Amino acid sequence: MEPEPGDRVLTIPNALSVLRLVLVPVFIYLLMVHADGWAVGVLMFSGFSDWADGKIARMVDNQSSRLGALLDPAVDRIYMVVVPVALAVVHVVPWWFVVVLLARDVVLALTLPVLRSRGLTALTVTYVGKAATFALMSGFPLVLLGQWEALWSRVILAIGWAFLGWGMAMYLWSGVLYLLQVRLVVAQLPRRTPG
Repeated sequence: MEPEPGDRVLTIPNALSVLRLVLVPVFIYLLMVHADGWAVGVLMFSGFSDWADGKIARMVDNQSSRLGALLDPAVDRIYMVVVPVALAVVHVVPWWFVVVLLARDVVLALTLPVLRSRGLTALTVTYVGKAATFALMSGFPLVLLGQWEALWSRVILAIGWAFLGWGMAMYLWSGVLYLLQVRLVVAQLPRRTPG
């Protein structure tokens, strides 16, 4: 018996998400042994595959799934924690930058019990949030690539920091929009009683 489209596990987008997840420790290892070029390659492949899995899920029949709807954003969250922390450990980005990113995520995570008390598991991802993630995940490999002494590297470093600056601003703004959505949910949906 053929599974329902939403119940499929073996799909191209799911395989790409799993591959991205497997590449997280590979990226950390490459960064720690100073194989920065390979680490940049892993980040670039991960960014491209993140875009590709969403595109394939939307455009190709029988490629979207419930698992993919959970797995893709979970892997994105893992990257949004691991990559900046790892880059801060090797002194590519400052710790304050990482703390601000993580503090925003912690604040939003604290709203989950409120949403669940109203029967929701999460709110819809905004385009600002998607653009912020894109800018940040584009900026991190560029900043890493900008660590060489050559002039081309310095230009790439400046471009990378431009992406990270815009990404940080949009990331914080998307957090504000999310909190406003939570406020609307609290105002409009009654708390569910257990049982």
